[in-house]
Amino acid sequence: MYKGSCLCGKVKFEITSPIKDIIHCHCSLCRKSSGTAYATNGFVESEDFKVLEGSDSLTYFEMKPGKKRHFCSTCASPIYSSNDSDLSRIRVRLGTIDSNVNERPISHNFVTSKASWEDLDAQLPRYEAHEPGRGK
Repeated sequence: MYKGSCLCGKVKFEITSPIKDIIHCHCSLCRKSSGTAYATNGFVESEDFKVLEGSDSLTYFEMKPGKKRHFCSTCASPIYSSNDSDLSRIRVRLGTIDSNVNERPISHNFVTSKASWEDLDAQLPRYEAHEPGRGK
């Protein structure tokens, strides 16, 4: 079981099944909606996703008819996407999951649409906190 929440904590949810088909999506739509180089998403069965708190704080943006991106109306954290043509599952943003995720991404998708500054194979230094010398 997984527990998740939005940035402000108003929306809390749980997932009672494995997360399937986790991908890093580099399409321009995911980059715009996340404000990052890519969005990491995975599918769960709709019946295995439960909003525990804050369902009244969830709102959505309908990208195309029937395709909705659900987010917290207070902090704007993207929580999941739904598609009226397949109500059996939803696509969850993995960054909102508070638990350790057991499953792993299977691919980088739409890489020809990736941000020009994104280097998928970058060997950048890694730090446990801010990089050395960063001003406060």
